[in-house]
Amino acid sequence: MIVDRKKVLPLAGVVALALLASLFISQRGGGSAPDFPCQTATAGESAPTQIEIDVSAGESGSEIAQELFDKGVTASFQSFFGVAVSDERSGSIAPGIHQIDQGICAQQALEQLLDAKRISNLLSVIEGAWNSEIKKSLISIGYSQSEVTKAFSSFAVPKGFSSLEGLLFPAQYSFDTSTAVSTIVEQMVLRSRREMESAGFFSSQEKFTPAQFLIIASLVQAEGDQEDFAKISQVVRNRLVKGMPLQFDSTVHFVKGSRGSVFLSTQSTLLNSTYNTYRRYGLPPGPINNPGSKAMYAATHPEKGAWLFFITVAPGDTRFTESIEEFNGWKVLYKKNLRAGKFGSK
Repeated sequence: MIVDRKKVLPLAGVVALALLASLFISQRGGGSAPDFPCQTATAGESAPTQIEIDVSAGESGSEIAQELFDKGVTASFQSFFGVAVSDERSGSIAPGIHQIDQGICAQQALEQLLDAKRISNLLSVIEGAWNSEIKKSLISIGYSQSEVTKAFSSFAVPKGFSSLEGLLFPAQYSFDTSTAVSTIVEQMVLRSRREMESAGFFSSQEKFTPAQFLIIASLVQAEGDQEDFAKISQVVRNRLVKGMPLQFDSTVHFVKGSRGSVFLSTQSTLLNSTYNTYRRYGLPPGPINNPGSKAMYAATHPEKGAWLFFITVAPGDTRFTESIEEFNGWKVLYKKNLRAGKFGSK
């Protein structure tokens, strides 16, 4: 089973557990529950022994408390059980294999269970990730290449969309070890659908289809920082209206599978691909990444303006204009800054 960590996964029976807490405690020893002292890191001390706590989807607080006690994490069942029923955050414990220290107090056990960095099978999808990168991430956490390839190639893309690219919503996902890759993909697509609905892809009065809005969102995601998303969305519209090619470097980088370079050679702009927006007019045939919620919102909510050109002349300094002369002047500055190493290594 999979859970998106941006949503709350309630532990089964949390409310009932709160009502029955006193009954459980009285049955398992009454009064004050034994608890280890809370540990503090001390320089020179060896790292504590860690143990795997495997939390399944829907697992109850009592089941987790028992496993923690059985594996020597907590001093008693009651100590963690009491903390869990009194802290609403316990409802956000994600399924998965958690690396937890042994011999710690119940409160620290809860904090560690809530720490995403301690989940072995956490799948973190960043905004703008390509499907090819998500496949590699799934393989890196234990899935076989054949299983991943089969799940991606056999997935039925929702009606109206032609590609799975763009439909795997970026977020942190955790899941228990029995979860199939096909289920993971399905949940990511369902989350993407909810985000697209929230952004207005299916209710907009503009001429674009939901699939086209997703393409625009992916371009926006790739081409700028969040503060510029709405302006980039407007540039896309302005260029399409005027019949100008988009000429976005990001579409060529997508085809070439190149990350980390802001420079695009003249030869690369001649690449023969339907995604090459230097040679082809209109939107590319599909998304060029998996956009986040802010890019999706910007796709349907552009900032009004007459801009036709934009360029990042230095990190954090993106400029917009409708003048080709002004753009060319900024391009000179961009190249100067590039040579000076302001964008990092070339």
